[in-house]
Amino acid sequence: MGLFDDIKSRFRHEKVTLDLEDIQGLILRSRPEPYVGLHAVLRFDQAEGGRDLLRRLAAHIPSAAGWTEDRASWVGAALSHEGLKALGVPEASLKSFPLPFQQGMARRAEQLRDVDGNAPEHWDAAFQSGDCHLALTIYARDEDALDAARALAMRELESVQGVTLIGTHAFGADADARNPFGFRDSISQPTVAGSGVDALPGQERAIAAGEFILGEDSETGAPLAMPDPPQLGRNGSFVVLRKYASQVGAFNDFVRSQASGEAEEEKLAAKLVGRWRSGAPLTLAPERDDPALGADPARNNDFDFSEDPRGLVCPHAAHMRRLNPRDSKLTILTDVNIHRIIRRSSTFGPKWDRTLTARDDAREDRGIYFIFISARAFDTIEFFQQEWINRGNFIDLGTERDPMVGLHDQAPGTFTLPQQPVRRRLDGVTTFNRLRGGEYLFMPSLSALRWLGDAGWRQGMQAANP
Repeated sequence: MGLFDDIKSRFRHEKVTLDLEDIQGLILRSRPEPYVGLHAVLRFDQAEGGRDLLRRLAAHIPSAAGWTEDRASWVGAALSHEGLKALGVPEASLKSFPLPFQQGMARRAEQLRDVDGNAPEHWDAAFQSGDCHLALTIYARDEDALDAARALAMRELESVQGVTLIGTHAFGADADARNPFGFRDSISQPTVAGSGVDALPGQERAIAAGEFILGEDSETGAPLAMPDPPQLGRNGSFVVLRKYASQVGAFNDFVRSQASGEAEEEKLAAKLVGRWRSGAPLTLAPERDDPALGADPARNNDFDFSEDPRGLVCPHAAHMRRLNPRDSKLTILTDVNIHRIIRRSSTFGPKWDRTLTARDDAREDRGIYFIFISARAFDTIEFFQQEWINRGNFIDLGTERDPMVGLHDQAPGTFTLPQQPVRRRLDGVTTFNRLRGGEYLFMPSLSALRWLGDAGWRQGMQAANP
């Protein structure tokens, strides 16, 4: 059964309570497997040109109404605060957005712990000068479908004046959906209440829609603050985009230095991540990889950590357990459900190879776009970066950082591997994913895209000032 066949089999139209016709499909729609795609960054040099492009693109961005159906390709669009400003959106509306969004990711470097080699001065040019006004993402099931979608987008871009294409970046992965380190990626996704799909085993209850869709009730029982006016904010969401250059050779070197033989290397790599490379979780496959389990969406997320309180099977410091502690006992209490995210990450560059060494890292363009969607996106990423990624107090590990995405520039880090009778600490963890740019974005509803394209706020201003 294919990915979308599985989703379709669990879809119940009578359970839909969301306005799927107005929500961008990318919010609910997972990428295909295998997948290819394209990220594009555009700048609005003239307000009218930007609005013209949004009007044209809105007709090609699918809604979530058919999100369980297979498609050859689809597009998602998100705007930065600078992009909204360049479109001429009134100051009152601009100020109604969360402060981190208004400031942008580069100005939030301190809160994000983006310092040293991850600081904004080291980012790619597309993310340094505030030129990322509009971010477009195209997902496609194959190269032919991607070529057709790219050609359509380029025709619309060439039809407008005053918009500059800053850059594009192709991405893709095979049917195993492996990330740059060879691990199956984006397995654990929340079920959104009101979307019409029954949860898979291990997903627990559906998360309140307002954690992802503005204007809907959140986990608190009430909607979160929404940008003004409602025509702009309702049915939209927020997006965090972070581009990482993956130091795969350095990761391989570290694993080789701490293990003896290929089997032990694979097990240690699984301990660092929390899953085997196939996607099989350590909790369900503690001794060896189980590719059939890893490929089975009905089983590969059906677990918790209740029977592993000491982390003897899946270490507390493992990347997966840090970013989704599930029912782990945390030293610093937090409501895990308000930090759930919809992930739309994408891999680029050559496939993982165990023979790669640190010498190879500078010679190949390989990495991942970490992209997630949440109505609390900016608070969530800054919480992740401050508490769950770049320190270990919440799991009683002091200053120990995430082994996969933590920043280790001041000094090599450690990884605690619980064992009996005593735990083992591995030294020499370096920065395995180097930040190369990013931005805080707003993903409007389809009606909001049309409202922006038609300068709908002008009518409101004229009505208020006849």
